[in-house]
Order: sequence, then C-alpha cells, then structure tokens
Amino acid sequence: MATWEQFESEAGELAAAVRARFEAAKTHVLATLRKDGSPRVSGTEVDFMGADLSFGSMLNAVKALDLRRDGRCAIHAHPHEGGDAKVAGVAIEVTAPEAKSAYTTGSEPPGDFHAFRLDLSEAVLTAVEEDHIVIRLWRPGRPVETIRRT
Repeated sequence: MATWEQFESEAGELAAAVRARFEAAKTHVLATLRKDGSPRVSGTEVDFMGADLSFGSMLNAVKALDLRRDGRCAIHAHPHEGGDAKVAGVAIEVTAPEAKSAYTTGSEPPGDFHAFRLDLSEAVLTAVEEDHIVIRLWRPGRPVETIRRT
C-alpha cells in the first residue's frame, strides 16, 4: 500500500494525469463492500491533502459503515475527456481530532463526519489513442505498465 505522495514519486506523469481527472469534476463513484460481500456504489468527493488522497462521509452513512467493517474500496473519477481514472486500495479512517480537523475543507456536512485516507494498491488511467485503448497501470514499488488493445 502507498500514499498518494509515493505514487507521485514513483510515477509522477501518471499521478498528475489521474489527479487531473479527479479534479475535473466534483463528484465521483466510490465502490465499497456490503456485509454480505456484494458491491455498493455511492457518490463521493475527493481531496488531495498533504501526502494523501482523502474523502469523507456523513456520520454513519452506509458507505462509511462498509469502510469501517472492510476498508477495501475503489474510486472511479467522473467520466470526462482525457481518460478514465480509477484508484483502489484500503480506506483508513482518520479519527484523532487534531488529524481529522485537517480534513475539513468547508464542504463537510454540519456536525460530525467520517474522514478517510486511501492507502493505494493501484491506479489506472484508460484512454483511447488513435485506434487503440491504452491502459496505464501503477502498483506500489513497480514501474508503470502500459497495455495497448485494438
């Protein structure tokens, strides 16, 4: 697992492209796991806070309860020109009051909320280039893999 900062250090060009996709829209799709293991998709917003990609939730929302039980998740950037970006990993809840206060950006719901940072296991950018689908995949400690499909 890795921080966003490690991703930038190991694969700066890809990290910049993935970040640009997430910053191109306000809302994205978060996939979590329900108690029975089936998938749940929910809307979410992301921020880049220090070394981390972070996101939040209203207090006791089902997506937050899913993540507290099993932090494995994926976030798909809102589709837009420039590629299809996805990140996956494990959500780590930020609970220490002083650390959590750093995650407030002004867009939180009133009252308490859940704050998470993502320990990245992979990042993917898929784009159409000429007559090929080009998939760029990064995993911590490995070089970027590029796969071309016709």
